[in-house]
Amino acid sequence: MKANLIPAPGGATLRQECMLVGCAAAILSMLALGYCARNGMLLLYGDAVAHLHIARRLGDSLYPGFRQLGSVWLPLPHLLMFPFAQSMRLWQNGLAGAPPSMLAYVLGVAGMYRLARLALPVASAGLAALFFALNPGLLYLQTTAMTEPIFLAELIWAAVFVTEHTRASASSPSAGRERVLAGTLLRASLVLVAAVYTRYDGWVVAAAAWCVLAWNTFRSGSWRERSGGAFLFCTALLLAAPLCWMSYNARQFGDPLDFLRGPYSARAIDARTSAHGAGHYPGWHNPPVALLYYAKAAELNATTPWLADLLLTAAVAGTVLVLRARRAMGGASLLLWIPLPFYVYSVAFGSVPIFLPRWYPHGWYNTRYGLELLPAFALGVACLAAAAAAGLRERRPRLAGPVLAVLALAGVANDAWLVRKRPLVLGEAMVNSQTRIPFESGLARALEHLPPFGLILMNTADHVGAVQQAGIALARTVNDSDWTLWQHALLDPAHSVRFAVALDGDPVAAALRDHPEGLTLLDVVCSTGQPCARIYESTVRRTY
Repeated sequence: MKANLIPAPGGATLRQECMLVGCAAAILSMLALGYCARNGMLLLYGDAVAHLHIARRLGDSLYPGFRQLGSVWLPLPHLLMFPFAQSMRLWQNGLAGAPPSMLAYVLGVAGMYRLARLALPVASAGLAALFFALNPGLLYLQTTAMTEPIFLAELIWAAVFVTEHTRASASSPSAGRERVLAGTLLRASLVLVAAVYTRYDGWVVAAAAWCVLAWNTFRSGSWRERSGGAFLFCTALLLAAPLCWMSYNARQFGDPLDFLRGPYSARAIDARTSAHGAGHYPGWHNPPVALLYYAKAAELNATTPWLADLLLTAAVAGTVLVLRARRAMGGASLLLWIPLPFYVYSVAFGSVPIFLPRWYPHGWYNTRYGLELLPAFALGVACLAAAAAAGLRERRPRLAGPVLAVLALAGVANDAWLVRKRPLVLGEAMVNSQTRIPFESGLARALEHLPPFGLILMNTADHVGAVQQAGIALARTVNDSDWTLWQHALLDPAHSVRFAVALDGDPVAAALRDHPEGLTLLDVVCSTGQPCARIYESTVRRTY
């Protein structure tokens, strides 16, 4: 890679360019929201419904408060959705999850351009931003309550600040340099703490970024200066963030690692859903197979099947070029690849399967995790394109611009093909909602016929979408998020609530089987591929 491939743009100019890119991304974001909302796509993911449920119950439950955050999913996305989810209308139609994701998308696109622009000319940086921004799967997810868009923005901006810190630490010592180092350390620490509280891969990203920041600080000798205090502050924040989450788990659920081994953890879910708890899905205790499945999910989220391996090869080649150039971008480019080893380990040893429709067992599950390599693909391909353009400028100067234009058009054509064939993440959402949504709609219609008062005993862990569609306040439900009251109601349903909703095999069904006295069956809702729901009314308590 040529040295002149990595210019140093002025700060004011770079900010203006990033603002223009961000404005363009905001327009794309709004267009995607309009399309997805009009076609009823915001609540296709069961996880999106669950995320909105957590955000809603923070203020709408019998015992609102921080305990309602639960123990497994990290809290930041739910706190960001909280003010929007308190609107019954926005909660019901799913729009409550859109603002945080859309803002993250805009910031992510602007950050992608800024990161690439720190190392590449304008045209190549624009190619990276275009590749990232036009991805149909990302455009869909950023209209939903899913957490991937938020994490991608954090990952990209962490790479930006790490790169800026590396550049500043390599410059000559001066008072101005110390201010830049301290500022980038502070900004990096805040973004990394946000990543720690968004997804668990953020914990690994934060650890890796801290290692780069520590290397820069001690290699440059700035730890003795003003920025040394900023580095200590950054270290304290990054240590405190996961410790605070573990302390919360210990305080609220009696186990600091409840998110890892509790009843709602990935391990427990896999044990319940796998045959005899064996967990023998492809890649289980087999890292090479796990690598194949995750890499293929990442490829198919970004490009067509016949270009999949070519894209991965090009991205890796571009990353290698950056590393060989030994520039400030090296550490950041590796940071973007962290989802790869994280998810390979998670699939192999963390009870996190990935199912692809093309490969055994030909299902759709967790394919969206592959989307987290999109920034690495975008930067790697852009770096390779920049190197090719630089070579052409030396030999055939007139071809450099047209080649980049052709690559940009090829990227747009690739995304158009993905839209036409249905993005992988959208396919997963549609396939997995085919039986859930009709069942929850039927149950919602039955719930709407109940009187508008009286407590309802219901397990909301699986089908809270029915309560959401019916427009019933969560404060009317006695559910598993209020553990003490929930356990008491299960022991004496008729005297605890006016109505009970029992789904085949759930704790309410077991409680009503053991304590049927004082209950009358009102309605039964059954749907293909889902358990039957039975609605009971207490003949003892009819006043609340």
